[in-house]
Amino acid sequence: MLDPGLLLGAYSVGVFPMADSRDANSIYWVEPRRRAILPLDGFHLSRSLRRVIAGDRFRVTVDRAFAQIIALCAESADDRPDTWINTMIEEAFVRLHALGHAHSVECWDGERLVGGLYGLALGRAFFGESMVSRAPNASKVAIAALVARLRAGGFSLLDCQFMTAHLASLGAREIDRVDYMELLGAALSSTGSSAASSAPSPAVDAGAGDFLALDTAAGADGAVPGKVVVQLLGHTS
Repeated sequence: MLDPGLLLGAYSVGVFPMADSRDANSIYWVEPRRRAILPLDGFHLSRSLRRVIAGDRFRVTVDRAFAQIIALCAESADDRPDTWINTMIEEAFVRLHALGHAHSVECWDGERLVGGLYGLALGRAFFGESMVSRAPNASKVAIAALVARLRAGGFSLLDCQFMTAHLASLGAREIDRVDYMELLGAALSSTGSSAASSAPSPAVDAGAGDFLALDTAAGADGAVPGKVVVQLLGHTS
């Protein structure tokens, strides 16, 4: 069992867990020399993606189906026969979600969950863990919605861990560990999160970002209209 406090402490110093496979019965700790981040003022919103978001092709919610999202991320798929999310990691993040630290973004096509992502909020940093897409553009819409939410909530760092072509197309870039640690330290500096040894409610961190700030624009179904997301991303690259 992974202790929530141990996980928060690890993320606060730039370390995160992975497993060799879905069925692995242990985890290992990772501290990349090069780290992918997505600057919140540098999200690349293409014209085609803008149309998909503004047209509300998907209903986008947060924290409505966390357990389903992480389970979907852990599923094998044609382009990803195995994943690094084992039962230990899955259960630990479900606990962190119950404590208010881990969050999900969900994309729905009607009542069908077709994509999304999940991650950990700590201070003014958000650590994106995994994303999944079961419909064209679903993961891109989820990331766009996440960036808009982080901008609205006063976050300063979106950690993507490892660079991929998909992330690069959305504006992510790779930086050295020393530069990453400087950004992480700044994102945690006013919250006391860098010395996390337990898993208190996020409400005790007065300087933390507000992941739910954008919910004031959500409709009765919990979804923030795509036009609001596009407006928040309108002056990014």
